[in-house]
Amino acid sequence: MAQFIPRQVFPNYGAIPRSYFLGHHRAGLTQMKNMLASIDYVVECRDYRAPVTSINPVFEEALGKKRRIVVYTKRDLGSVPKSSARQVTENKVRGFDPNSAVFFTSSASRADVSQIIKHLRNDAAAPDKLTGSRVMVVGMPNVGKSTLINHLRNHGVGKAKALKTGGQPGITRKIASPVKIIERDSGAHVYVLDTPGVFMPYVPDAENMLKLALCGCVKDAIISPVTLVDYLLYKINLHDAQAYQRWSEPTNEVMPLLENFARKTGLLGKGGVPIIDSAALHLVQKWRQGDIGRFLLDDLDAEKRQRDDPDYKPPMSMSQALRIERVTRKNRSDVNSSSE
Repeated sequence: MAQFIPRQVFPNYGAIPRSYFLGHHRAGLTQMKNMLASIDYVVECRDYRAPVTSINPVFEEALGKKRRIVVYTKRDLGSVPKSSARQVTENKVRGFDPNSAVFFTSSASRADVSQIIKHLRNDAAAPDKLTGSRVMVVGMPNVGKSTLINHLRNHGVGKAKALKTGGQPGITRKIASPVKIIERDSGAHVYVLDTPGVFMPYVPDAENMLKLALCGCVKDAIISPVTLVDYLLYKINLHDAQAYQRWSEPTNEVMPLLENFARKTGLLGKGGVPIIDSAALHLVQKWRQGDIGRFLLDDLDAEKRQRDDPDYKPPMSMSQALRIERVTRKNRSDVNSSSE
């Protein structure tokens, strides 16, 4: 049998949308900026599976110089527990935020938040501040903010979850009521506020849009599920082509994989015809649950080389991104009008 050679590039970027900046994202960002004067600390959540891509430059500009910690969520879905490679990876990730305290949490484990509670107790609790402290939790849509707050509440004050969570973005549409996570006899308690996930106004790199879509930061209807699986297949093959051996031999062709997956999982229509879109969505969901390999979508070494390049240009400012987003929206509206 010939040796399987995975694709080294992904060719299909042409029809990928570059924006998912919705009305409640804009409104949520405005709310955050209006509340900054009453906020003592910011916790920024990012997805461990795309630790660089899930950095939203909007927060850098909008939240100013507030004290901040960075929490990379869903670590269990991006790496194998207790591996030496994971420690190396985490050290590389910390290098992207040398001036902030950086923590890593898992989706199902509450134990990971103990160090965050300790840090906030020592730094944000402000024992001399009788009214206590308010901590704002921000991040991209569906990055795990509400889950983190529930874990902080459970670990910090021993209470059940206070916030609703879900597998699709958009569960939190406005800034929620403060949730107590640290209690002090002096009354200087620490409260956290959940905020709506805010997407960036424009994503210059189409591949980054695919990464964010795979992580669930945009609704599944925004990008074709077949395209998402094709990109996922490309990334899986670069890590471990045996990860999907339950359904297919190693392949670079997405349609045979989806047809085999549909047949073996019963996703069939009339006459036993595979339901391709449904199979694609199920396959993506399996990866999101850590069932088809656990790896990072970002190449951290390549990202670092890019930032170390003297000619490196940082992500565009919020005003630039908003300008492009407005033009994109207007062009889309013009196209729709001309086709009617």
